Amino acid sequence: MRGRGPILLLLSVLATGCCRAGGDAEVALQTVEELDVAALIEASDLDDEVLQRALTAHRCALQDGSLDADDASLLTVVDFSLPSTERRLWVLDLDAGEVRFHELVAHGKNTGANRAKDFSDEPGSLQSSLGVYRTARTYQGKHGHSLKLDGLEPGFNGNARDRAIVMHGASYVSEAFIAEHGRLGRSWGCPALDEAVAVEVIDAIAGGSLLVVDYPDEGWLAGSAFLHCDDD
Repeated sequence: MRGRGPILLLLSVLATGCCRAGGDAEVALQTVEELDVAALIEASDLDDEVLQRALTAHRCALQDGSLDADDASLLTVVDFSLPSTERRLWVLDLDAGEVRFHELVAHGKNTGANRAKDFSDEPGSLQSSLGVYRTARTYQGKHGHSLKLDGLEPGFNGNARDRAIVMHGASYVSEAFIAEHGRLGRSWGCPALDEAVAVEVIDAIAGGSLLVVDYPDEGWLAGSAFLHCDDD
């Protein structure tokens, strides 16, 4: 198990200040407060610090209205500190306290080879962007069934719509591609999925749930409002 840290710290993230956004948010987070975080870490093999940040972002998004209570049950987490050869996308069912999906996901062409290291929100960068997103509607595009994403963090991913950063399936995301090339193929900045699971994952998370793309980038860790909503 990677990054095993104090479970009580995670429990405090859930229990402290998570229900300040009004009645709807209180109802939405009731089950999250009761979440068995230790069991979720065990089931997911998510790094505990990555999970802590994702849960903090989830809570902060509910507090400021970026996330609607009706869309709060699923939380998607991408850990770009892992190599592309590892499954580094999780869809967590916070109501059930379990993992719905655990899949391969590609990063941008100019973000790195097997490992992601460089991130940008600039148009034409062909790099992945960090931070908190809200899923939007699905559509049929050049990559088939795809999902529009709204970047909620100007300076980190606010240009997602203008850059056409979407979730879609791709032939270069598969175990077979890894076996042949030693890594996944790379997108133009989109979190691309294995075509075998893309439609199912996209349909599950579409329509307003939260996506957190994580990496230990000092600028994002210090500057993200979704990681520091209680600092004031």
